[in-house]
Parts: sequence; C-alpha cells; structure tokens
Amino acid sequence: MKTELLNAVEKKSLRAKTPYFEIGDTVDVHCKIEEGAKTRIQIFSGVVISRKGSGLNEMFTVRRIVNDEGVERIFPLHSPNVVDVKPIRSGKARRAKLYYLRERTGKGVKLSQRRTEHTQSA
Repeated sequence: MKTELLNAVEKKSLRAKTPYFEIGDTVDVHCKIEEGAKTRIQIFSGVVISRKGSGLNEMFTVRRIVNDEGVERIFPLHSPNVVDVKPIRSGKARRAKLYYLRERTGKGVKLSQRRTEHTQSA
C-alpha cells in the first residue's frame, strides 16, 4: 500500500522519455548551470561507469579524464537540471560497475566498441 502511494506521487516528477544508454557507453550530458540571474547549458562528456537506483532515485556516474586527472560526476536521471543525455558511442562492458577504469590511464581507459546487429530485410 505504501509503495503504491509513493509511486503515484513520484510519477508526476518522472521524466516522460528517458534516453537509452548502458554501462560503458560514452555520453554527452547537457546540464543546466545557473550563475546569478543567467542560466546556461554545459556539456559533460565521458564514459558511464555505473547506474544505480530506480524510479525517481535513479542515478548514473560519468567519468572523464581532464589534464591527466580523472573527473567523475553523479547525475540524477530525472533531475530538471539534466536537460539531455546523448549517447555518442557504445562500449562493450561485461560488468555492472566499471570502477576498474579508475586505475587505468591512456589507452587502457578506452573500451572496445560494441557492434550493432543490422538485419537485412528480404
């Protein structure tokens, strides 16, 4: 009963259409930044290393390398400050969490690209 009530309240705040991306994908996250009276969109691009939660509490972590330093940001999927998430390329991952990428540098960070299956119509 309590869960049904919570789901009904949370449903109003959920994003109608969420973009499809998986662990290991390289994505561009468009964030809304407010500076004083002005707002702007900033793009944070990197590899999705984890997803957790469900419903309104769903979060994903994006990691990128800036000046030989690893930078990670955690984004709520249904936040109004996350304007858009655009997948750039899909990486092949065999784990749910890619925390092992934190110790890697250079070419070792790059994941192999997942092949897309194209079916031919007869």
